[in-house]
Amino acid sequence: TELGVERRFVPESCPRTVRPGDFVRYHYLGAFPDGTRFDSSYDRGSTFNVFVGKGQLIAGMDQALVGMCVNERRFVKIPPRLAYGSEGVPGVIPPNAVLHFDVLLIDLWNLEDEVQVQTYFKPEKCPRTVQVSDFVRYHYNGTFLDGTLFDSSHNRMRTYDTYVGIGWLIPGMDQGLLGMCVGEKRIITIPPFLAYGEDGDGKDIPGQASLVFDVVLLDLHNPKDGIAIENQLVPESCERRSQTGDFLRYHYNGTLLDGTLFDSSYSRNRTYDTYVGKGFVIAGMDEGLLGVCTGEKRRIIIPPHLGYGEEGRGKIPGSAVLVFDIHVVDFHNPSDSVGITVHYKPSNCTVLSKKGDYLKYHYNASLLDGTLLDSTHSLGKTYNIVLGSGQVVLGMDMGLQDMCVGERRTVVIPPHLGYGEDGVEGEVPGSAVLVFDIELLELVSGLPEGYMFVWNGEVSPNLFEEIDQNHDGEVLLEEFSEYIQTQVDTGKGKLAPGFDFEMIVKNMFTNQDRDGNGKVTAEEFKLKDQEAKEEHDEL
Repeated sequence: TELGVERRFVPESCPRTVRPGDFVRYHYLGAFPDGTRFDSSYDRGSTFNVFVGKGQLIAGMDQALVGMCVNERRFVKIPPRLAYGSEGVPGVIPPNAVLHFDVLLIDLWNLEDEVQVQTYFKPEKCPRTVQVSDFVRYHYNGTFLDGTLFDSSHNRMRTYDTYVGIGWLIPGMDQGLLGMCVGEKRIITIPPFLAYGEDGDGKDIPGQASLVFDVVLLDLHNPKDGIAIENQLVPESCERRSQTGDFLRYHYNGTLLDGTLFDSSYSRNRTYDTYVGKGFVIAGMDEGLLGVCTGEKRRIIIPPHLGYGEEGRGKIPGSAVLVFDIHVVDFHNPSDSVGITVHYKPSNCTVLSKKGDYLKYHYNASLLDGTLLDSTHSLGKTYNIVLGSGQVVLGMDMGLQDMCVGERRTVVIPPHLGYGEDGVEGEVPGSAVLVFDIELLELVSGLPEGYMFVWNGEVSPNLFEEIDQNHDGEVLLEEFSEYIQTQVDTGKGKLAPGFDFEMIVKNMFTNQDRDGNGKVTAEEFKLKDQEAKEEHDEL
């Protein structure tokens, strides 16, 4: 005669229980005391959905459901006076029947419920939170209140990407995402009237279902966002900042907003080299690289509309905010010339280096970021060249001009006057600006341009006869070489300094051997001033 309730299973976690006025969804088996079944929600494939305590159920069930937890299972015995009484239900429930119900509570909510948010992880740093009209990328697992999974972005291996607060989401999710930080994890519980309501979604979500979303926010931006720059290291000395049209070499780590690495120049052991402000890189990077110093480290945060947009690229998903931690190695402009800074100049500075002079100097060579490339000091010997003869890069030829012995200077050479785009494999990176700290130790004055040998005095009027020692009317290379060597040894003549003797003599002889037969005759033999005069007369 009394209502009987046996709690056969009670979950460990029970955040709320059924109260009169709540709406519940439950499964049940209905049977008579002899075990004969008269009804089952399982057979219909849908829960029984009803308000509790509002007379929509038989009185015994109204009472039996109060205090239940979601996922709790109860065995309920209902006497006739709390069921269908002396009348029963014709054809189904006989008069004065005791009813047994095996009940499993699936869902529970109240019309006064709001969206519930439970944050279980929040990053220490949270520079911004989700606001209305922001665009977000997040992963989620979607379950019903009993824990049954109905959807997961993780299973699709793709984030859910959407605007917040403008009606693209169910109202409860629009509310539940507000205030989240990137990296935050929260559980959002949504009553059906803020989700898919009485009808469900027509596929996986039944009507009147409470939804639970376990969400992790990966990305966040607003269409109005520009790039954000965070200066991490700015050198104390910054003589020049990058401008549109400059060419930069920089290292970078590229990550998504949640810290996922998608690219790194360090892993390739090679800088990224590009022009700035000319559209060679994404718009946000073009902007973020302006105004940097050599050696500067900065973080550039780029919204997707200034990055790779809705489509993404490679490892970069669509609509992703990009974070670049960059280190500027060097930069230059194609219009740059050689930069010269004199650190010391002797007071007695009358002889200045010029094209053709033979120079001996020490140097330390480095990149703009200070990386040492080479040093004559470590080799213990000077570097020796003929200035302007192409024995060094063009920028060094320019940087060594007009220098005194004992002078110390720094020469900065842009790549188009150095080793160009290719550099020197294993030694000098491509497109690198070079810095040489130079000290000139010795200078041997060269000959006038175009001369490999000059006389220190008057030239003999019988020069050919003097060279032709056997007086056969022909001069061989051996005779010519021996004669020039004698003139140099006795101080009567001077060779261009810094060149190989045999090479110079052979070139001089070849110039005189006009028919190329290996012999020079008196008719072929001419001094340089004679050649110049004849050419002038012909003109």
